[in-house]
Amino acid sequence: MRFFYDNTISGQFHTLSEEESNHCARVLRLKPGDEIFIADGQGNLHRSQIETIDHKRTTVQVVETIAEYNKLPYRLHIAIAPTKNMDRMEWFLEKATEIGISEITPIICHNSERKVVKTDRMNRIVEAAMKQSYKAYHPIVNEAVKFSDFVKNDCSEQKFVAHCEDDGKRIYLADVVKPKTSVTVLIGPEGDFSHDEIEAALQKYTPVTLGNSRLRTETAALVACDIVSIVNQMTMDNG
Repeated sequence: MRFFYDNTISGQFHTLSEEESNHCARVLRLKPGDEIFIADGQGNLHRSQIETIDHKRTTVQVVETIAEYNKLPYRLHIAIAPTKNMDRMEWFLEKATEIGISEITPIICHNSERKVVKTDRMNRIVEAAMKQSYKAYHPIVNEAVKFSDFVKNDCSEQKFVAHCEDDGKRIYLADVVKPKTSVTVLIGPEGDFSHDEIEAALQKYTPVTLGNSRLRTETAALVACDIVSIVNQMTMDNG
């Protein structure tokens, strides 16, 4: 499948961006009449036929639109403290998009070593992963917010905080997350959430563990994605 992304596509005829046109003409060496698929990031996959092709301007005709293509049966929001090394954060974004995630919010915590993130770069990573894994939905990447502001405004049906304090109250995420719901998981910085942040989160969030190993921030976030995905997949497999 030759897969492209364009959030401006509408109507029967469409002109690809210069970047995507160049990919069609010079990388894939396509020609008029060839078929490509264009995702709009909102769940619509447009099966299209190339009309004219040039490395700066390629036009297509939409032949068929498939709505809600590979729609997830759940909504997952990961609120994660950005890592000091952004390569690790970008690795998480890529892999989480491949597995299945709906929304990502960088949260600035007391122990955060990075206070500023560039969401334009994050969106480019997500877009590339979306195309590589044939996703028709573009995960939402929010601007960074303070931890306190995020927990105050989170409206998910299920809310979990994955912290490292050994309080005897944490439950394994796979044992408590429910399928086919909206889920938020809070993932702290390298030094974990502060005690005050944990206490504040516990007013609304269920404390969870992601296993017996102590995980890096980006690994913990990806494990949370995987657990939610598997729980939902098992439900689907069991009818």
